[in-house]
Amino acid sequence: MTTPVDTPRKSLPRSYLLWLGGALTSQLGDAVLYFALGWAASVHGGVAAGLVLTSIALPRTLLLLLGGAVGDRVGARRVMIIGDAVMIGVALLLAITTTWIGAPVLLLVVAGLIVGTNDAFYLPSSGSMPRQLVEDELVGRALALRQSGSQLISVIGAPLGGVLVAFAGVPAAAWLDAVTFGIVLVVLVRVRPRFAPPPPAQRKHIAREALDGVRIAFTTAGLGPALLLVAGAAGFILPFSSILIPLLAREHAWGATGAGVLVGVQAAGTIVTTLIVSKRGVGTRAGLIAVGGLAAVGLGQFVVGLTGTMPGAVAGVLLMGLASGVFITHLNPVLLKAAPPEYLARVQALLALVQSVTLLITNNAIGTVAHAFRPETAVYGCAAVLLGCAGAGLASGAIRRITD
Repeated sequence: MTTPVDTPRKSLPRSYLLWLGGALTSQLGDAVLYFALGWAASVHGGVAAGLVLTSIALPRTLLLLLGGAVGDRVGARRVMIIGDAVMIGVALLLAITTTWIGAPVLLLVVAGLIVGTNDAFYLPSSGSMPRQLVEDELVGRALALRQSGSQLISVIGAPLGGVLVAFAGVPAAAWLDAVTFGIVLVVLVRVRPRFAPPPPAQRKHIAREALDGVRIAFTTAGLGPALLLVAGAAGFILPFSSILIPLLAREHAWGATGAGVLVGVQAAGTIVTTLIVSKRGVGTRAGLIAVGGLAAVGLGQFVVGLTGTMPGAVAGVLLMGLASGVFITHLNPVLLKAAPPEYLARVQALLALVQSVTLLITNNAIGTVAHAFRPETAVYGCAAVLLGCAGAGLASGAIRRITD
């Protein structure tokens, strides 16, 4: 049994809790707006919907490393304040414009490009904030609390967006997003990060600073293997709920309700684990615990594929959710705490980039396998890869030596 490093009686700083509340509020506004943009685009057909979603994802992916470099250069708080102001302006313009002229494809694409570009700069800085506001010994608990909140937002965001758009249309979603970003903007004005950006005399060319972030990530002890492990996990865990659960539900006649139940149970399991870690702290052998959690996710996938029944699938996805929480809460703090303070945003940018690129490949590969054979074949493939990743992590001395 592991012993928590963090002292349960020591509370997370009020500044962090204040920022986290604002960040989760704006995340909810974003989730509602993203749903509204996709829904508005779907009126124009599947090609238009894909184009709008791509207009968000493409600049976000292409500019992440640059966004991380800017965050470390001028300060995460300043980048986020500017990003919040941009999003308030975009949301207000979108609300007013869609009220008067509706939602033509060109308007949606332009809005998507601005949102995606803003995300590329905002997300790395936001990812660095737990360490910017919390002492190193509490980072694990801080990240676990943030993860539980983010998971909850991801569960309720799309349904809330659907209800809001159905009753009040796209303008209402845009107004809500503007209000939520206004809240987090007020919060950011009040909080003060621990680390200051470097003086101008130490700055290099922005492209070189971005590449320096990649170099640091793969030369700092433990960071490179942890990044690769996260990439493998993301590529074969996230598509399970978005691709394979709907396919399995159709094959076994569980219906949309059954698929929703399975996704909800998996999310609930993750929330339970992350909340526990946010209270009790991270185990001392964080690397080994994370590897064990990843292996348990793979076993949960095998259970879902083998049983072919709704009760068995519920048990499997519950194991997946609980184990995913273990993996996330024990490996993510390593990626944040091992990074030098002057590279926090760049390492977070690289983390987001490797996950995005991996998902771009695995989403298509998993979907192709499921279509060519059966969904269960893809399920077994995902499970086997995760168990292989866990085995590679166990064999890695750098991962085994990771402690909180």
